[in-house]
Amino acid sequence: MIRRYGKAPAMGRRFVHRPGVYGILQQGSALLLTLQSDPTPEFQLPGGGIDPGESPIAALHREVFEETGWRIAAPRRLGAFRRFTFMPEYDIWAEKVCHIYLARPVRPHGAPTEPGHAAVWLDGPLAVEALANPGDAAFVARVIGR
Repeated sequence: MIRRYGKAPAMGRRFVHRPGVYGILQQGSALLLTLQSDPTPEFQLPGGGIDPGESPIAALHREVFEETGWRIAAPRRLGAFRRFTFMPEYDIWAEKVCHIYLARPVRPHGAPTEPGHAAVWLDGPLAVEALANPGDAAFVARVIGR
């Protein structure tokens, strides 16, 4: 059984299964997050949906690069959680299965290529408080020992 974070799913509502990968990218005591500006500004772990036919590791590399401009190395899967949410960019209700990886940020290659995203470094405890998704925050708290 995969732990659920956030609100319980509404009875009778149809949810689209949406697997995704997200990276905890730590350098010293700081974590590389993405600040997504739309529809509401919020801090998130870099990551996103796994495209059909794409491996989770390939999706992690692609999503981190698109949302932060950084390349990563040595990804290691930590676990997964699920949440039920509305995705306005796709106009769907989704059951997101979020696979969390720990990876090493190697080097930046420029600004994020995904519109509305900015790469931001935050100290670990501040990142736990700033992350909009409680599942992301719980995994980061475990990684930094909080």
